[in-house]
Amino acid sequence: MQRLNNALQLLYGLLTQFKVIISDSKGRSQTQELKDVAAQPFLGSKIGDSIDSSTVGITGGKIRITGGSDKSGTPMRPDIHGGVKKYVLLSKGVGMRDIKEGNRIRKLVRGNLITEEIYQLNCMLIDNNLPDISINQDKPAKDDTKQ
Repeated sequence: MQRLNNALQLLYGLLTQFKVIISDSKGRSQTQELKDVAAQPFLGSKIGDSIDSSTVGITGGKIRITGGSDKSGTPMRPDIHGGVKKYVLLSKGVGMRDIKEGNRIRKLVRGNLITEEIYQLNCMLIDNNLPDISINQDKPAKDDTKQ
C-alpha cells in the first residue's frame, strides 16, 4: 500500500499544470488553470508563438504567448533560448527593476521555452475580445455602513 501511495505522489508531481492569464486589446483579462492533457499544446512552444484559442476554451481567434514565470517566480525572457535558468547581466527589460542609467546587475531568469517547470503563462488574445463574463447576482451587496 505504501508503494502505491508513493507511485501516485510521484505521478501527480510529474503532471503538467499551468495558470494561464489571457488578456485582450481592451485591457480585460481572464485566468484559467490548465492541467494534464489540456496543458500539452503549450509544452515546447516559445514566447511569441501563436496557439489556437480553443485550447483554453475561447472560440475563434488565436492567443500569443507573451511571457510567464516558473514555480519560484523566476521570469521568462524572450531573448534567452531554451528552457533553462541562467544568470544574465541585465540593464533593462523583463526581470529588472528600474535602476540608474548605466548600471547592470546579474539576475536569474528563465529561457523562452515552455517546460513542465513553468507555472504561469501570460497570453494575449489576437483579433478577438474576451467573452463577457456575467456577474453572479446571487451574492449580496457589500454593506459599507459600520456598526
